Amino acid sequence: MNDYPLLNLFWTMLWFFLFVAWIYLLIVVVTDIFRSDDLSGWGKALWVLFVVIVPWLGILVYLIARGDKMSARAASDYQRRDEEMRTYVREAASTSGQSTADELTKLAALRDSGTITAAEFEQQKAKLLG
Repeated sequence: MNDYPLLNLFWTMLWFFLFVAWIYLLIVVVTDIFRSDDLSGWGKALWVLFVVIVPWLGILVYLIARGDKMSARAASDYQRRDEEMRTYVREAASTSGQSTADELTKLAALRDSGTITAAEFEQQKAKLLG
C-alpha cells in the first residue's frame, strides 16, 4: 500500500462514487423519461440521447427542465401499481368466484345432513353475510 498514496486512494474513491451516482441518476432520469405521458416518442428519444451523450450536463438540464413533475409521475405510477395489487389481492381472496348464495346453499345442505349444527350454521351464515 506504500506505492499508492492516500490522496490517490481518495481520488479513486471519489471517481468511483461519481460513476455510481451517475449510473443511479441515469436510471432514474431514463425511467422518468419513459414514464412521461406528455412526451412524444421523438421527444423521449432526444432526451435519452442528450442524457447519454452529454452525461452530467444532460441529467442536470433534464432535472432543471422537467424535474418539478418527476415526483408526481412517480407517485401516480406507484398509486396505479398499488391499486392493481389491491385488486389482485381482493380477487385472489374471494371464495374462488362463488357467490354468497352458493355458500349459503352448501351450508344449509351441511346443516340438513347433520354435518354441522344449527348454531354452527348460524355462525357461518353471519360470517358470510357480515
